[in-house]
Amino acid sequence: MREVASETPRPEVRTPCGVLRGSWEEGAAVFRGIPFAQPPVGPLRFAAPRPAAGWDGVRPAVAFGPPPPQGGALGMAASVRDEVGDDWLTANVWTPEPGPGAGLPVMVWIQGGAYVVGMSGLPEYDGGRLVRDGGVVLVTFNYRVGFEGFGGIEGAPANRGLLDQVAALEWVRDNIRAFGGDPDRVTVFGQSAGAGSIAALLAMERAAGLFTRAVAQSVPGTFFSPELAADIAAACAAELGLRPTAADLAAVAPARLSAAGDAVGDTMGRWAERWGQAAHRSIPFSPVLDADTLPVTPWQALAGGAGRGIGLLVGHTRDEQRLLTALQGLLGRVTPEQAASALDVFAPGPDGARRYREGFPAAGADELYELVHSDWLFRMPSLHLARAQIAGGGSAHVCELTWPAPGMGGALGACHGLDVPLVFGNLDRGQPALLFGEDPSAEARELSARMRTAWTAFATCGDPGWPAYDAGQRLVRLFDTRPLVTAYPEETSRLIWQDHTFPALPLIGG
Repeated sequence: MREVASETPRPEVRTPCGVLRGSWEEGAAVFRGIPFAQPPVGPLRFAAPRPAAGWDGVRPAVAFGPPPPQGGALGMAASVRDEVGDDWLTANVWTPEPGPGAGLPVMVWIQGGAYVVGMSGLPEYDGGRLVRDGGVVLVTFNYRVGFEGFGGIEGAPANRGLLDQVAALEWVRDNIRAFGGDPDRVTVFGQSAGAGSIAALLAMERAAGLFTRAVAQSVPGTFFSPELAADIAAACAAELGLRPTAADLAAVAPARLSAAGDAVGDTMGRWAERWGQAAHRSIPFSPVLDADTLPVTPWQALAGGAGRGIGLLVGHTRDEQRLLTALQGLLGRVTPEQAASALDVFAPGPDGARRYREGFPAAGADELYELVHSDWLFRMPSLHLARAQIAGGGSAHVCELTWPAPGMGGALGACHGLDVPLVFGNLDRGQPALLFGEDPSAEARELSARMRTAWTAFATCGDPGWPAYDAGQRLVRLFDTRPLVTAYPEETSRLIWQDHTFPALPLIGG
């Protein structure tokens, strides 16, 4: 890898749109804030993304572009309020060897954030360690979230956030060779809503051929029916005294639109009889089944063979719900009534609640609450994505993170989101400090190195280092203090959910 002295000129690459000048950072060339589509404002508000315009001369690429408009529902708004501008759709590239000819594997990160918040400029997504240690080119990018990206707006295409992701992948296809990447060896990887997005991309005809491998961590099982998406959008627009149409909403400031989405998200419980499980979990936005962009759920698409030629690595954490319960203020305080309600709402089938109680006879209210929420939202959708891939004639590797986070006295366990800083190797910056403490241990750093090795090996050759999953042995890799390959450990949950199909969430009352 190239060592760069301080007086070395800044790296430059020539793309089809023009020349970019980035910076050298600890042996990697970094290019930030590269437009991959035109700003979706003015006449392009709520439109499908359009290709970015070119430029003359040398364009500086040293600062992240502004994040897409978003509310404060998950506490991220404070970190983005100082960023201004409407050039929301930008990408960032880390590469150990800029310039055509290197032919390195490419990893494209799609961040999560419940489809409501998210930005590629967070410090925990810095790609330096992955690039330096793994010999890959890394790309991160912004996409529209919340009402801008996923609201069911009349007169606008559905799933605009997913269409932004397709546009970013098309940009990678057309430009990444200039950064040292191989456009024929692209791996998408993401977590939470990023993993749900990847599941959708696997099912979308528009994304066919844009990536060869996919890593989906903690796949959410929430995909909306058009009727549910439209009804939630109508409630959001009503907060502004408007109809949910592109014509009515186009002149609304993005911040006001995000605030309207927050207002509905904060009060979704009162809509439970109409919006069902989405309301019980306060999920106002998700990908929508739409004839033009996403005609069937990812599980249906993969079972039908849509991902047969794509290498798939899918996984989840053991204690997915734990962090979310802590954020609700319920950690260690779940009542028997709350646990019973969660089982009634989220356990599958008419006898799901009974099967949980019989399958986990020693579990108290807190554990039952955590198990059914973890399984419904993340664990079982992830496992079923691998099952669908295999049923459709493809192959899949499966893993589970069981190592407990040491932060907060270990109370968070192997919680949702713990895998992200471990994969990037950024344990001491941004929000990960909550999980790892101020001084991450040698054990955490060693686990991080093993996960980075597995992810980059998968991106390079399709083999993360353990056998593919099958219906017989069901072998998975457990990431913990010591490496272990064993039968999938969440057997009771697997059996409870084995016949569930994860259909689109419906509008219950009309």
